Amino acid sequence: QVQLVESGGGLVQPGGSLRLSCAASGLTLRNNAVGWFRQVPGRKEREGLASISRTDGTTYYADSVKGRFTISKDNGKNTVYLQMNSLKSEDTAVYYCNSGYYSGGSYVNGNYWGQGTQVTVSS
Repeated sequence: QVQLVESGGGLVQPGGSLRLSCAASGLTLRNNAVGWFRQVPGRKEREGLASISRTDGTTYYADSVKGRFTISKDNGKNTVYLQMNSLKSEDTAVYYCNSGYYSGGSYVNGNYWGQGTQVTVSS
């Protein structure tokens, strides 16, 4: 059974940092691209933030987080991380990871999502 489990969320002041983790079981993340997304409660859409490729670890970022967030993968721990720096109030959301793939240079969502971890940025 495939499971993705996010952790590391919490309450942080503006300008602070958090590192989110996405740990996989039943799935080898080195064989998959992985993406991080977030969703503001009450909104239908889930915003894509960052992704990392299966092959050479190439990373991609949304403009909203470029320069502040960093995605990385530890194949030995079967875990993907999202380091978030210079956090802003508008980063408040539930953060999810997804195991997917690239097609035509774009990340495509796979079937597996974690349960999400809440990030709240507030003073």
